[in-house]
Amino acid sequence: MTVPNGTLVQPACFLLVGIPGLGPDTHFWLALPLCCMYALASLGNLAIILIIRVERRLHEPMYLFLAMLSTIDLVLSSVTMPKMVSLFLTGVQEIEFNACLAQMFLIHALSAMESAILLAMAFDHFVAICHPLWHASVLTRPMVAKIGLAALTRGFVLFFPLPFILKQLSYCRKHTVTHSFCLHQDIMKLSCTDTTVNVVYRLFIILSVMGVDSLFIGFSYILILRAVLELSSQGAALKAFNTCISHLCAVLVFYMPLIGLSVVHRLSGPTSLLHVIMANIYLLLPPVVNPIVYGAKTKEIRSRVFHIFSQNGR
Repeated sequence: MTVPNGTLVQPACFLLVGIPGLGPDTHFWLALPLCCMYALASLGNLAIILIIRVERRLHEPMYLFLAMLSTIDLVLSSVTMPKMVSLFLTGVQEIEFNACLAQMFLIHALSAMESAILLAMAFDHFVAICHPLWHASVLTRPMVAKIGLAALTRGFVLFFPLPFILKQLSYCRKHTVTHSFCLHQDIMKLSCTDTTVNVVYRLFIILSVMGVDSLFIGFSYILILRAVLELSSQGAALKAFNTCISHLCAVLVFYMPLIGLSVVHRLSGPTSLLHVIMANIYLLLPPVVNPIVYGAKTKEIRSRVFHIFSQNGR
C-alpha cells in the first residue's frame, strides 16, 4: 500500500499477540501465574515503600534509593501486567493507538529511571566502602532527593519525544504487535515510511542511558572490589562485600535480560518466541525479584516484616 505525500495513515488500534505459537487455552492458564506475579510484585514493593517511610531509622541513602527503586517497579508492573492478564484471560487483543504509545513511553522511561537508581545505589556503596568518612557529608538527604529528581527528569525528557516521533509515521502494513505490551521497536517496524530518525534516536538514548549507566556501575564495582581486597581482615572484607549482594542481584536481574534481548535482536531475524520470552523476563522479573532479594538480605526490612506478621498472628 502506497502513502500519498503528506498523508499520515494511523490505525485506530494495535493488536497484541501475547506469546506467539500458544493458543487461547494456554494463554488463559498463563493468566493465573501472571496474576500471582503481579500480586507479589505489588505487595512486595508496596511493603518496602511503607516500611522505609514509617521507620525513621531507615531514612538513609541506601534505603531511600531502595524506596525509589520499589516505586518504579510498582508503577512498571502496573503498566504492563494488568493489560497482559486481560489479554490472556479474555483474548481481547486490541489496544488503542494512543494508549499503546503511552504504555510504550512509560515502559521505556521507567526502565531508564530504574537504571539511574541502580547507578545511584552503586555510587552509594562505592562511597560507603571506599570513602566511609565522606558518606554522611556527600550523600545527604537533599542530595539523595536531587539524584532521584535527576533520574526522573532524565527518563522523562529523553523518552518524551518517542511517542510524537512515532505519530509522524504512517502504518499501512499489518497492525499486530508481536509482544504482550507495546515497545518502541515493535511499533516502529509496523511503519511503511522511513524510520531512520527513530532508529538513530533510539540508538542514541540506549547508549546514553543504559550504556553509560552500566559502564559506571561496572567501574564502581571494580573500585569496590579493589578496596575490599585491600582490607586486612577477611571478616571485614566479607562484611563489606555482603552489603553489596542485594544490589548486585538487582543489577544482574535488570541488565542480563536487557543484554540478552539486545544480542537476540542483533543476531536473529524477525521477532520470534525467544524475543518475546526475553522481553517478558526483562520487564516482569525485576519487580517480582527485587522485593524478595532485598527483603531476604536486608536485616532491618526482614525484621520489620517478621514483626508485622507476629503481631497479626496474635
